[in-house]
Amino acid sequence: MEISMQKVHGSENDFFLIDETQLERPFTDQEIDELRLSLCDRQTGLLNGADGLLLVEDVIGGESLAKMRVINSDGSEASMCGNGLRTVARYLAEKYERDSFTVETMFADLKVRRAPNLAEKIATYQVEISPVRFEAEAIPMRTKNNTIINEVISELSSDLKFSVVAVPNPHLIAFVDHQTLMGDEFERIATYVNGDNPIFSDGINVSFVEVLGGNNIFVRTFERGVGFTSACGTAMCASSLMYVLLYEGGFGDTITVKNTGGMVKTVVHEENSDGYWMELIGNATITHQLSGTLSDLTEAHFEKVNVKETTEQADYEVFLKSIK
Repeated sequence: MEISMQKVHGSENDFFLIDETQLERPFTDQEIDELRLSLCDRQTGLLNGADGLLLVEDVIGGESLAKMRVINSDGSEASMCGNGLRTVARYLAEKYERDSFTVETMFADLKVRRAPNLAEKIATYQVEISPVRFEAEAIPMRTKNNTIINEVISELSSDLKFSVVAVPNPHLIAFVDHQTLMGDEFERIATYVNGDNPIFSDGINVSFVEVLGGNNIFVRTFERGVGFTSACGTAMCASSLMYVLLYEGGFGDTITVKNTGGMVKTVVHEENSDGYWMELIGNATITHQLSGTLSDLTEAHFEKVNVKETTEQADYEVFLKSIK
């Protein structure tokens, strides 16, 4: 079976994007796992591996243009990925010549649209991040309180204050100074809550956030199923939400969110007294166009794969230099 795919990234959160609707048949679960193992490994994978796979599938009975599935590099499936959704939005916008539509994800049909470019030659898309939930069952977590908002969790730290929110991926967020942001404590806590622990049975994404100024934050994320990543779209949205709720941010304000892999913008909306949703605005970069047979891709015969590099990564690196 011949496969065409793209290597893409949002804020350098990188993926192999494959449109299953263009194949002679959808992948089996075993084939997805074999592709993930072969392509995404950071030491032996294709083009230095990736954070995961993005699969575009047909919608059954819905009005969305397509369905997106996110397979992490460790084989787990994420309920959503904001950075990945931007790249899928671009792929579908160009395929169907549409500027706005919805994409089906695990828990919701999300609005996406083409947005004004963040910078010259930086294709930019704007995507909805929702639903938002705070209660323990949505995470899931085992604590004496049903929610955790800006509280010390003694098992993790005696002084850091954490908030927990699902957007819908679960996130553990702490606002810290720069030294703590880059320090060893971050990895200790993130590794603990994503191992065998009494609080988060399924693990959880962990973000440390530094406030740089008004409506300007830096987010560093340890992503469940991936590890430290250049950026996590839902983490940046969850961090923006907590910034608005706990600090000086306002609903409807545009927030600049810097990350290891670049920069995005977010907007936090309040639907009613207890309902929130976010917009995530950022790059959708295609670094390579690829094609090869399923057997060559799963068996790592990468010398037989046709790889065509675009100029978009060079343009993105110019953008990175402009925001440093």
